[in-house]
Amino acid sequence: MHIAEFNIGTLRYDWDDPRVADFLNNLDRVYDVARRSAGYVWHMNGDEMEAAQLDADGPLGGSPRTASTLSVWKSVEALEQFVWATVHKQFYDRKAEWYAPGQGLRLVMWWVPEGHRPTIAEAKDRLDHLAANDDSNYAFGWSHLSQARLWRDKQCDGVAA
Repeated sequence: MHIAEFNIGTLRYDWDDPRVADFLNNLDRVYDVARRSAGYVWHMNGDEMEAAQLDADGPLGGSPRTASTLSVWKSVEALEQFVWATVHKQFYDRKAEWYAPGQGLRLVMWWVPEGHRPTIAEAKDRLDHLAANDDSNYAFGWSHLSQARLWRDKQCDGVAA
């Protein structure tokens, strides 16, 4: 099993506002680091993500200030290494500069079979499920990782048996 992650937020300012420039101008740099990271599998590319974000009839609602990422990693450890021990962390630490406050839940993770590429609809469903039901093996946040790993290991043991 691989781990999928979806994070979403609403920017404080429009994408072309100078106060967002440092964030915008470093997206490719951060994605390049992700692509070179051990355990990276896939992420939804910029054009496809932008189309999903701007689709007024889609699951993300069409706000022009939406910023989101949908990616898949071979393991939680690989994802954690990227998030907390690369240039990504420098930008994560500055999120208050760019994202509007009071947005509530902004991240969800879930297990996916190897080779699966989640859709935006799937990701939004998992986020909504987590918001409504709290952590579970269906959708979880960072604080549920130890329980999620145990569940995954039991699932994988059952498949191997």
